Amino acid sequence: MRSVDARSPALPQRKDGRARHLRTTARTAAVALRSWVALLVFSALPLAATAAFEHEHTAWSTLLQKHVVLRDAGKSSAVSYAGFARDRSQLKTYLGALSAVPESEFNAWSKPQQLAFLINAYNAFTIEKVLMRYPDIRSIRDFGKLIGNPWKDRFFTLFGRDATLDGIEHDMIRVAGRYDDPRIHFAVNCASIGCPMLREEAYVATRLDAQFDEQALRFMSDRTRNRYDTSARKLALSSIFDWYGKDFARGWKGYTSLDQWLARYADQLADKPEDRAAIRGGGVPVTFLDYDWRLNDAR
Repeated sequence: MRSVDARSPALPQRKDGRARHLRTTARTAAVALRSWVALLVFSALPLAATAAFEHEHTAWSTLLQKHVVLRDAGKSSAVSYAGFARDRSQLKTYLGALSAVPESEFNAWSKPQQLAFLINAYNAFTIEKVLMRYPDIRSIRDFGKLIGNPWKDRFFTLFGRDATLDGIEHDMIRVAGRYDDPRIHFAVNCASIGCPMLREEAYVATRLDAQFDEQALRFMSDRTRNRYDTSARKLALSSIFDWYGKDFARGWKGYTSLDQWLARYADQLADKPEDRAAIRGGGVPVTFLDYDWRLNDAR
């Protein structure tokens, strides 16, 4: 009986021990599961951050396809600001997506992704600036040259800082050694008739080079902006080449002078073989046309 009595108290203790062991095992498994889930979540964060921004700029393309009107066989365009005004909520949503991109994420992108982003941002925020006064506006310069200057006004944020259109163009896009592509001058649009046309779609990294080439060809083919004057034996060029001529001599595609760039488009600038040959030979005198600052409005 002693042996039985001695063992009897031990039976419930063995059950309690087994229960505690099971509870401990369950808690350990739960902790392990939570840790595993947390690891998965944190491991996915870089992927989520990479996929956070939509590099096709679909929302912006949709607006452009709807509100940009091609003219002169596609060599120029006009903008339906009235249409953009009706769809301003969609525009603001896209602008909000641009402003939400952290600088660290932007810096991790490829250069084509960065450049497409910056040009689309410049063009979209320019539209927004015009809408702040539309329809009571005839030129973007109506905002003023000093107070209210549209290019120096900090009316939006980018990378967590107050930003300006000048900042995007001159401190990000044009800064020497970063992109060094003169074709950007045919992509950014300053809401003016004299400016290269606003493209009817967003710029995207996967097609950026082809889009730039087409924009350059369109602009150089537009005889209202660039042409060879046969009688004067001079080139009459857009003031863009006066203001930013050095950008065309920074070595893009081996070009170290504006003459080399113009030779590339001799067929677009002139009709006669001898005039084209003169342009290709270089040294043709140049005059710069007055810039048309009137709003590029389709109304």
